[in-house]
Amino acid sequence: MFDKILIANRGEIACRVIRTARRLGVATVAVYSEADADAQHVRLADEAWPIGGPRPQDSYLRGDAILEVARQSGAQAIHPGYGFLSENADFADAVKAAGLAFIGPSGDSMRKMGSKAGAKDLMAAAGVPVVPGYTGEDQSPDLLAREAARIGFPLMIKAAHGGGGKGMRIVRSASEFLPNLESCQREAKNAFGRDRVLLERYIESPRHIEIQVFGDADGNAIHLGERECSAQRRYQKVLEESPSPFVTPQLRAAMGAAAVQAAHAIDYANAGTVEFIVAPSGEFFFMEINTRLQVEHPVTELVTGLDLVEWQLRIAGGEPLPLAQDDIVQRGHAIEVRLYAEDPDAGFLPGSGRLERLRLPPPSPQVRIDSGVVEGDTVTIFYDPMIAKLVVHGEDRPRALACLREALAQCEIEGPKSNIAFLERLVRHPAIVDASIDTGYLDRHLDDFIGGDEDDAGPVAAAATAALLQDEAATRASATRSGDPSSPWAIADGWRLGHAGQRRLVLRLGDVRHEITAHGADGDYRIEHDGATVEVTGARLAGSHLAESGLSARFDGRGRRYRIQADARRILLHDGERRWRYERVPAYQAEHTGAGGSGDQVVAPMPGRIVLVRVAGGDNVEQGQELLVMEAMKMELSLKAPRDGVVAEVRATQGEFVDADASLVVLET
Repeated sequence: MFDKILIANRGEIACRVIRTARRLGVATVAVYSEADADAQHVRLADEAWPIGGPRPQDSYLRGDAILEVARQSGAQAIHPGYGFLSENADFADAVKAAGLAFIGPSGDSMRKMGSKAGAKDLMAAAGVPVVPGYTGEDQSPDLLAREAARIGFPLMIKAAHGGGGKGMRIVRSASEFLPNLESCQREAKNAFGRDRVLLERYIESPRHIEIQVFGDADGNAIHLGERECSAQRRYQKVLEESPSPFVTPQLRAAMGAAAVQAAHAIDYANAGTVEFIVAPSGEFFFMEINTRLQVEHPVTELVTGLDLVEWQLRIAGGEPLPLAQDDIVQRGHAIEVRLYAEDPDAGFLPGSGRLERLRLPPPSPQVRIDSGVVEGDTVTIFYDPMIAKLVVHGEDRPRALACLREALAQCEIEGPKSNIAFLERLVRHPAIVDASIDTGYLDRHLDDFIGGDEDDAGPVAAAATAALLQDEAATRASATRSGDPSSPWAIADGWRLGHAGQRRLVLRLGDVRHEITAHGADGDYRIEHDGATVEVTGARLAGSHLAESGLSARFDGRGRRYRIQADARRILLHDGERRWRYERVPAYQAEHTGAGGSGDQVVAPMPGRIVLVRVAGGDNVEQGQELLVMEAMKMELSLKAPRDGVVAEVRATQGEFVDADASLVVLET
């Protein structure tokens, strides 16, 4: 076992590796960019070294700087995590040439799998089933278009050197091919430095099932079972689970044997994942091998009871596989979801900013949290906006789903918008519950999972009740500090001579403004809203945050309990299945009416880099026409014309970094 390792990564995976290393008595060295100086992986490691600017190419992609830190710090090995340099064969070779161990496969194995095209050819030669397609080096648009016609539509364009859902497009007709090819190549070039693509037949209604494999230096290889990752949005995994509810024992044995065969074909050592696309019939085809640890590896750890990072360290140190194939036993069911700073209602636009409030369920044998941030940290614009991975384990799938729903209900994120409400809808949706989801389901039925919060009189009355109780508690506390708590002015009930008067509240849910009139005090109220009246009696608040707090009351005689977190600015309400987030608005604030309008300009939805400008001053444009393309948080965003018109001014240039809300294109009025 090593004495000291360097972790060439950041965030959640760096923290994850540090935990195992510390348990094994291995010292850790972190590296960090200017944007990560106060990050958790920097604080958790035994030592941390700066390596450059905030952009990945200026820091975490600088192999030379990382190797220099390894030399100066005395590290014996480098763990690459996932992303960045984790699948860079040249870096793996450079680590070896520097006399260090690379905690991953060899550069030779990576090269065989680093190109999806070469990987498919190699797997086909080894007898592993592959999807028909084109993997040639000739990348001329005309030839690719002819090959697309030969394969037939629908087909998939995939970045040959990519991963993580980047550089992938489904094309359903010849007329769509060239625009999608250009977009895919551009995204691949930006994300991976190379724009080579491959074409393959698109399997309708497929499942995505992957097999975790391990190999050692002695030529042994085994698999640790499958993970199903069919719940995807734009090829990004949303929910992963093991075992797959679709896979039979016979199919599991066949896919496991094919995965081990694939590992042997490239002399694979260390952790890897063989990904298959599976047709509804059960026919499966090789997609790729990810030559690294996967984001969803905790799912396998929970069902096998193994620490995959520990296995990585031991194998990189020259030890044989810790267990044989027959020793691998799965117990129960595990599911993982990823909490992101993103806005599902705005096309899953990535978010950034300070995590003003981050409350997650406490870890237990049933709940695991893997995170690289804590409350008060900042989600930056330079990296993936993942906040945490939430992983649960149950005796069977129904119990695991129930545990996941409860864990999500306890989550609170304030600051950047998050995908928690989206995930809560997802894990209750029939396609997840009955395990019928395929890789395209979410994109086909996205309206089932996003949209405005469901709004009815019950939640509004509950939120108003919580606001009234909150105000009364704050007023009593203030009166106590003043030394005259018995004064009638110490009761926030709109008191008038001989009776309690009325109070006016305004709560905003998304774009909807709720004006509420309330009478009463101390948990007994008459609430008038939108022409209806609700009698509230016996209302009480208990607890301080969503995991343990509660509003209990009788609404028109019917007892209800809500989880709730309330303060002077907003009220977060949860009924066990759904959540509502109400903003408190000053009751007598005038409505803002600004000059101009969003119809006259295109603004940056978030900080990012302009990668393409398609128009110039004087151009006529139509509503919905793409004007610019910007890159932010590893995603390409298409910015379109808000209306028909003439471009008065273009205020951005290709390659320029812009701030959120910066005016990029102005139309003539």
